[in-house]
Amino acid sequence: MLKGECNCGAVSYQAEGSVSDVFICHCSICRRSTGSGGIAVSIVASEKFEWLAGQEQIRYWSKAGHDWHTYFCKVCGSTLPGANDERNVYIPVGTIVKGGENLKVAHHLYVNSKASWEEIGDSGKQHPEGYGSQSA
Repeated sequence: MLKGECNCGAVSYQAEGSVSDVFICHCSICRRSTGSGGIAVSIVASEKFEWLAGQEQIRYWSKAGHDWHTYFCKVCGSTLPGANDERNVYIPVGTIVKGGENLKVAHHLYVNSKASWEEIGDSGKQHPEGYGSQSA
């Protein structure tokens, strides 16, 4: 069982099973959204994900003219899980408080867009663009 929450604890969630693969997106939109080198997420099936508390505190924002979007806590601003597609939910791994012991970076996405100051120093597969593009 995986459990997580926002920084202030107003929003919490759980997911059945465990996760291991971490995907780090280095695109400029994710960098600006997080104020860091990107965002690290894991993916779970939608039917295995459940909000425990605070759904009324969740806000959504999408970039006009783009399919990028984010969910966040209106109280503390923490990035929260959201719909990755019709079947999956992405979970920002920094919000996991229990069950993330086996996490390992498996993929770096949009490395052609990463910040000039960022160095990737792990063995995760590097994709010039999205998941499925050839390794850098």
